Amino acid sequence: MATADAEVSRTKAWLMAARPQTLPAGAAPVVVGTGLALHDGVFAPAAAIAALLGALLLQVGTNFANDYYDAVKGTDSADREGFTRVTAGGLIEPARVKQAMAATYALAVVVGLYLVYVGGLPILVVGLSSIAAGIAYTGGPCPYGYRGLGDLFVFLYFGVIAVVGTYYVQAAAALTSVQPLAMGIPEGTVTAAALVASLPAAGLSTAILIANNVRDKEEDAAAGKRTLAVLFGDTFSRIEWLAMVGMAYVVPVLFALDPAFGLPALAPLVTLPLAGRIGATVMNRTDGAALNPALERTGQLLAAHSALFAAGLALA
Repeated sequence: MATADAEVSRTKAWLMAARPQTLPAGAAPVVVGTGLALHDGVFAPAAAIAALLGALLLQVGTNFANDYYDAVKGTDSADREGFTRVTAGGLIEPARVKQAMAATYALAVVVGLYLVYVGGLPILVVGLSSIAAGIAYTGGPCPYGYRGLGDLFVFLYFGVIAVVGTYYVQAAAALTSVQPLAMGIPEGTVTAAALVASLPAAGLSTAILIANNVRDKEEDAAAGKRTLAVLFGDTFSRIEWLAMVGMAYVVPVLFALDPAFGLPALAPLVTLPLAGRIGATVMNRTDGAALNPALERTGQLLAAHSALFAAGLALA
């Protein structure tokens, strides 16, 4: 029985390290990019599945990286207010977490080989820079997550680049005018609509990080981690949160005003009550007891908003 309990504990520890509650941040932009691809008639199933798998692997790899590097740098402690980190908590040896990070990123590279064949040099640049950004967020000699740049990274990589990249690989696979292993960006593979459609996922993903940083502000400041919450305080962070979430509801209205999309694009607005409830917590609380559930609900909001937005775009 003791061995079985140990095995279950070990399995749970690895799940905690992978942080499955964060996976909507990886999947959401792929769903949105696929919805727009369906609308534009460039949906490519194999490319969409590969993009989704690659995005999820990058998300998990980045979770492992953050768990490992925050622990070895002393940012995380065993009694932190946030979700338990397995390295700092002593649940898994640091070397094993680092190995898991490397293995997960290696799997992402394997999946990415197909996407590079379809999308060429632009996807190679996006894939490699995504891995580098995931590691450099908390790792390396100059981690940018410790210098107030984490919000920008999340906005770009979990929003703009992920949505546009998903649309790009499907368009590159579907358009007969695009040859494999393209060296540039072929015509019709990156559109203004894809760029604008990426903003809700970008904003809501960033909102997750903002709430996380508000919760961890005191601990981060003591450890020398200069997030925007540490640098500018709670009021700034709450205004930033409102701006990011507000943008997620302005963009569907802009699409609805375009006759090519119309009223179906307004589908994400049904999630406004959930956004309001989360906002009430973020605006008034800084403790983990309140913000940990708010973080999970923001992930749910991101997933629901993205699914509805994708459906609205596809059905338009």
